[in-house]
Amino acid sequence: MRILTKPRVQALILATAGAGLLSACGGGGLFNRERPDEFAVQRQTPLVVPPDFALTPPQEGQPRPSERALQDQTLDALFGGPAPRSAIERNTISHAGKAEPGIRSTVGDFDTNTVAKGRVTRDILAAPEGDGQVAQAKAGG
Repeated sequence: MRILTKPRVQALILATAGAGLLSACGGGGLFNRERPDEFAVQRQTPLVVPPDFALTPPQEGQPRPSERALQDQTLDALFGGPAPRSAIERNTISHAGKAEPGIRSTVGDFDTNTVAKGRVTRDILAAPEGDGQVAQAKAGG
């Protein structure tokens, strides 16, 4: 086996690199990718707003007419806006009276003690005091 001389090694490396670079110029294979057709692109005409002489310029410092809370816009879109209250609903609201101003913050407070006094709760509260030594249990009643 013959050992390659230095000029032959350089020529072989140069030929391999040149073939690799030229393969990137090809239209098919690994380097093929889809490109947009530059002739299919059309230029869009600019948007033009026709003049409306009935519009008046907004007053300085006034809110814009289309500004509303996003929640109100959503409710109107879903349910068609606020409906008038029925006579029964108006009567119930008038009997309910006014709520305290901070009622929502005190109801969810962890320091507020609330108890649902159902039958089981009343039985527990009415049970005699003791350490449980005289507790009895009945099965099948």
